[in-house]
Amino acid sequence: MFEKSSKSYTDLLGKTNRIVEGTKIKGDIESVADFRLDGHLVGNFTSKGKLVIGPGGSVIGDINVKNIDVEGKTEGKITVEDVLNVKATATIVGDVTCGKLSVEPGAKFTATCSMKTIANQALPPHAE
Repeated sequence: MFEKSSKSYTDLLGKTNRIVEGTKIKGDIESVADFRLDGHLVGNFTSKGKLVIGPGGSVIGDINVKNIDVEGKTEGKITVEDVLNVKATATIVGDVTCGKLSVEPGAKFTATCSMKTIANQALPPHAE
């Protein structure tokens, strides 16, 4: 008679985790929800949601997320399932693997980049 919602409690509330400016974290962060980082992280970040690194934020370590907007600084390996948006104020140094890439003029993008989508990975080999 009544159907259960398949969304998590966090999805229903529409909440986003947030680390504010002036906060420094040493260690790894894992999150299932969206996340905004305006502080500094020295460690790895993993999320099934979206990460936004604000203009004053930084990550030194590996990032593995579904989507990401970078306005601040990153140094390390970034793996993005869908879209990496690099804003004009961003500085990215390291290795990047993503589905789609958007880079605004003015951004500093010093990285090796490999664009891989699920559709591209599933294609059969070319028959001759």
